[in-house]
Order: sequence, then structure tokens, then C-alpha cells
Amino acid sequence: MMTVINWIAVFLLIVTGTGLLISRDWRWNLGFLALQYLGVFWLTYAHWPLTMSAVKLVTGWMACAALGMTQTSVGGNPAAETAWPQSRLFRVAAAGLIWATSLALAFRTASWLGMDLAVAWGSLLLMGMGVLYLGITAQPMRIVIGLLTLLAGFEILYAAVETSTLVAALLTVVTLGLALVGAYLINAASKDDAL
Repeated sequence: MMTVINWIAVFLLIVTGTGLLISRDWRWNLGFLALQYLGVFWLTYAHWPLTMSAVKLVTGWMACAALGMTQTSVGGNPAAETAWPQSRLFRVAAAGLIWATSLALAFRTASWLGMDLAVAWGSLLLMGMGVLYLGITAQPMRIVIGLLTLLAGFEILYAAVETSTLVAALLTVVTLGLALVGAYLINAASKDDAL
């Protein structure tokens, strides 16, 4: 039963990762990020106790709330992307390459680290999608979302290897720190645009 739910969580990560690439509205992006942390919660629950896994979920949702409140306070949508490529078809194709590459690497990672294939694929998928997201954007909000996605993938992989409470707390601080730095950068960018 646990394996089936792990695969459902991986499917959720595929949908949310692709949604983050395709969506251009910050509200949808934060919604996809919040759903992504639900998948992160379940895949970390495969190796950690419920309380430590719930910390990942609550921390991710707090990061989403901080970014959402900041974007609401600066008002309006961020400026449109000027970077190439703009096509949604290209972004879906790039996401497909990440899906295939991460699945191919997940077989080796799962056998090497002795973990479930779904957990390995979910972690590598998020890390790849985070790097892809960072490579095609220049907006502070989207950069922070890409960094949070990359870190979430690392947290899943690390949860399968180590169960240290101190390291989990450190990763929580890093996630919240990224969200606060992102909030500052969003606020600073909006003030620069106003001048």
C-alpha cells in the first residue's frame, strides 16, 4: 500500500513540476508549490516519522505563505519574462527530458542507496525540475520557487539516507531563509520598478 501511495506522490510531483514550468501567474505557481510540498511530505514519510515529515509540509506551506503575502503587498503581476524560450511546448518538452533522465538515474540511485524507486525518482525529478526552472527565468519570485523545488528534491533524497533531527531542523531553517530572502528580493524589485 505504501508503494502505491509513493507512486501517487511521484505523479503529483510530475504534475506540479510541469505546472510550475507552464504557469505564468504567481498565484498558480504558489498553489503548485504548496501541492508539491504535499508530495514531498509523503515521500519523506516513507523514511522519517510522521512528525518530522510534517515539519517539511508545514515549512513548505509557510514559505508559500511568505511569498504570497509579499507578492500581494507589492501588487499586480510581475513583469512578463523577456528571456527565450517562451513557448509552452518547449517547456513541456524540456520537462519530458527531465522526467526521462531522472527516471534513468533513479534506477541506479535506488539500488545504490537501497531505497524505493518511487522515492529516488521523486527526489531526482524535483532536483532536475528545480535546475530547469532556474535556467529559464530571471524573476526573483520564480528563482526562489526554483530554489525551493531543488531543495525539496534534496530533502527527499537526504531523508532516505539520514534521520537526524538536527539536520532536518537545519534544512527547515534553510527553506524558511530562502522564502524570506525571496520576499525581500520581490519587495526590492518592485521598488526598483516603481523608480
